[in-house]
Amino acid sequence: MKTKMPGATPNEIPKQAAEHLLAHFGNVRETTESLVEPLTIEDCVVQSSVECSPVKWQLAHTTWFFETFLLVPHVAGYKEYHPKFGYLFNSYYNAVGDRTPRTARGLMSRPTLAEVIQYRAHVNDAMKHLIERGDESLQSLIELGINHEQQHQELIITDVKTVLAMNPLLPMYQSREIGNSGILPLTWSAFGEGVVEIGAEGSGFYFDNEGPRHRVFLQKFALADRLITNAEYKQFIADGGYVTSALWLSDGWARLLAESWQAPKYWEMHEGDWWNMTLQGFRPVEDSEPVTHISQYEADAFATWCGARLPTEFEWEIAARDIPAVGNFLDTRTFHPIPLKHAEPLAQMFGDVWEWTRSAYLPYPGFKPAPGAIGEYNGKFMSNQMVLRGGSCATPGDHIRSTYRNFFPAESRWQFSGIRVAKDV
Repeated sequence: MKTKMPGATPNEIPKQAAEHLLAHFGNVRETTESLVEPLTIEDCVVQSSVECSPVKWQLAHTTWFFETFLLVPHVAGYKEYHPKFGYLFNSYYNAVGDRTPRTARGLMSRPTLAEVIQYRAHVNDAMKHLIERGDESLQSLIELGINHEQQHQELIITDVKTVLAMNPLLPMYQSREIGNSGILPLTWSAFGEGVVEIGAEGSGFYFDNEGPRHRVFLQKFALADRLITNAEYKQFIADGGYVTSALWLSDGWARLLAESWQAPKYWEMHEGDWWNMTLQGFRPVEDSEPVTHISQYEADAFATWCGARLPTEFEWEIAARDIPAVGNFLDTRTFHPIPLKHAEPLAQMFGDVWEWTRSAYLPYPGFKPAPGAIGEYNGKFMSNQMVLRGGSCATPGDHIRSTYRNFFPAESRWQFSGIRVAKDV
């Protein structure tokens, strides 16, 4: 995770590298605040569900991360901006101390949003001086903080969507027309069997759960060249997909019954057809767009219905490893999956929607969490989670790569998550 720079002293990175790191830090921090600009103060304080966090809390939490793990231990004389912020804005780091219960994050009327913005400015200034020191030993931790904030940029967009969707006024986050196109035929790319290498390696940044690199044996398989569309998912619904228990995993069927699932999250029948809430407002479901906001249970049931299956995370990675990580990301500011425009093999592997796999989120052989509180970042969640790959329209473009492992419980639906099917050959 640490980049070695030729010609540098053991404890110092070159000035050019420090300037690049500082620019990256500044750009990410500014991007986060730009995502908040279309929102009102009231939008920023609502907590719409237990799995979501208020925007104000996320603005402060990402700032607390830099303060707690970089400024306090590594800047002589630095004092916490506020003695209670550690309790208010710690997320799940047990080694750091007690914290506000997750369910109570939306109950904080103070500090105000304006005070949180001041807190961010204070920490930004201190971080600027720390980065300018060029201390090589801190580089990987600074990069982790930057990537952590990029994860919260995605969470801000997805969490805001839940807030706006709960409002009977159905307000929009931004006004934007998104084009449509014809639905391309579903074609397949085939892959042979053999031993392959999986996981990240090298000098670029990657999260600890992406390694160590190791070997895996894969049977022959084929992967769909595109994502499953809304039109295809409508066929699944019309054919009794949500009332046919044989299609579902047992836990998935129990969840369907408990929560009365009848369609993807944000879909509802309106004027005789399916409509959905988007960040551009309430509008008809566009057939050519990739289906999104579905659980792993729904993705698995759909794959069973159409005579296919979900890919393993290893199959997905092998298929994507030579494909440039470009696509419809947060940077494009569409904040919505878009239809395919060209018939290409393995199109839309990156961006638009996170793709559910059938792989449980588990440690790779030889994985060891980092010592201290930072070791709680990924390793402690390796239970009762499923892996997703590829990024979404809310993921920053320079944040994703073919080895990136996202993970959520199988019942999660609030993320931009969708389907690419696979089959045995």
